[in-house]
Amino acid sequence: MPVKKLHPASVERVRANYQARAAMLIEPLLDEEEAAVMKRGRNASCSTGSIPKSSDPVEYHKATSLECLFGYLHLLGRYDRIRELFDCLWEGTEVKKIDNAGKHKSD
Repeated sequence: MPVKKLHPASVERVRANYQARAAMLIEPLLDEEEAAVMKRGRNASCSTGSIPKSSDPVEYHKATSLECLFGYLHLLGRYDRIRELFDCLWEGTEVKKIDNAGKHKSD
């Protein structure tokens, strides 16, 4: 992929709104332990009080929970599980955006 296309695509995937949609996509695939890690990550981000101006608070907390999950799996050395979840995310399944109440809404 040319750099002109690769850079914008990578920037899009590190934004809170993309990561929040990704978190919702993989939530049904998680076991109890993984779901608990995501919940703890989300709750911890709620207590910081520091949300970037460019982010919606609900999306930011969901995005943080996703980052916590992947960090947790990495620390455990569960690279196969990381690959499995990333493969699900890269399939291109469309996920709806989240509104301020944490509910799905149409694009």
